[in-house]
Order: sequence, then structure tokens, then C-alpha cells
Amino acid sequence: MASNAQRYLFLFLIGLAMGIVGTVMAMRALDARQDHFPGSVMQVQQWHMAQLKADVDQNRCAATDTLPHLQALRTMANDIQPAFADLRDDTRFSKHASDFRATLDTALASPPLNCAGVGTALAKIGEDCKSCHQDFRN
Repeated sequence: MASNAQRYLFLFLIGLAMGIVGTVMAMRALDARQDHFPGSVMQVQQWHMAQLKADVDQNRCAATDTLPHLQALRTMANDIQPAFADLRDDTRFSKHASDFRATLDTALASPPLNCAGVGTALAKIGEDCKSCHQDFRN
């Protein structure tokens, strides 16, 4: 009797392991079908915004500290409309993307040279992000 119980336990454990492997494979296949580009664009922009905020918090607001992040944000702003292809033809979305790029162009044309300037630029960039997210984020 004990050997039958051991066999059933062994078969149960094999079935459990195969089920786990099958579930992981299915989850990865579903994940591979998703387009990660929109989320990636947003994550990179959030990271650069966080770096700018950290620079302000640490009182490191020289142009050499902040310009690379502003430039990266501006470069990523070019990817917003291609990343969200389903919204590309929406005029509100196009306006939000255009306003975001204009804010960054203004910040780059006259770079903030102190923490107050960086804070003002961050506030304006944040307003642009917030207004778009209010209209389009689920």
C-alpha cells in the first residue's frame, strides 16, 4: 500500500511540475504578444524626471547636471506619438504631445541655470504630463 501512495504522490508531483512549467510558458507567450514600447517610453521619461528632481533635491542644478536629462526627455518626446499608434490621429493627443515638445524646446533654448529654474521647468513638464494623463490614461 505504501508503494502505491508513493507512486500517486510521485505522479502528482510530476503533474504539478508540468503544470507550473506550462503556466509559465503560456504567461511568457502572452507577454511576448504585448507591445512594450509605450510603457518603455513612459518609464524612461519618468526616470529622467526623477533624476532632475533628485538634482534639485541635492542642489546639483548646473547645466551639466540637468541638460542631459532635458535632452533625453526631448528625444523621447519624439517617440510619444509613434509609441501610442492608436492615438496618433487624435487631435487632443497630438496637441498634448506638441505642447510637451514645446515645453522641452523652451527649456533647452534657455536652459535653467539654477535649482529654481529647474524646478520651474519640472513643474511645467509635469503639468504637460498630467494634462495628457488625465485625458488618456486608464
